[in-house]
Amino acid sequence: MTLDQQVIDGYFNKHDPAPIYKRQLSHQFERYILETVASAKRYDVIFYKFKCTNESDKQYAEPLMYAVHRHFSDRKTEKMKEFERFKQRNWILLAVGIVVAIICQGFLPLFFKQSQSLHTGLINSLDIFAWVLLWHPIDELIFHWNPYLKDIHMLQKLGTAESIIIENEKRTVANNDPMRVVA
Repeated sequence: MTLDQQVIDGYFNKHDPAPIYKRQLSHQFERYILETVASAKRYDVIFYKFKCTNESDKQYAEPLMYAVHRHFSDRKTEKMKEFERFKQRNWILLAVGIVVAIICQGFLPLFFKQSQSLHTGLINSLDIFAWVLLWHPIDELIFHWNPYLKDIHMLQKLGTAESIIIENEKRTVANNDPMRVVA
């Protein structure tokens, strides 16, 4: 990412009048960061690399990093709340499903006589109903919690990543030799 006065304004919400370190990040900048780290593995280290064209551009690095850290820390908190709601909702659905299955499997068959032909069809229908009722919360709790944890972990990394400032150095190649670089 480049740090200079013209480019840094594009990193933030244009309508936010707050100081640079308290501004909201723009959606494009956030999407750029998230797309850049989308292929990162679990144990990869993430750094923000800033390219400065001159010495005065370094003044923007610290406020930008503060804004980025704050933004992704807030996003992590939101994602953790969303994960808690996900777990709570599915545990409640599972409990309600178990109660309904117990009622359907335990009490409703008692009202019908064993000799009725309707009894067998009703028991089979209640078995299917109980399975369908319990399937969704069990599926969610077993298979769909990992993306939440992956996102939370990635937002944690983005919220605590360090920055590297790369100074723009002008280099020239002497005598058309690509291996010899003169700074």
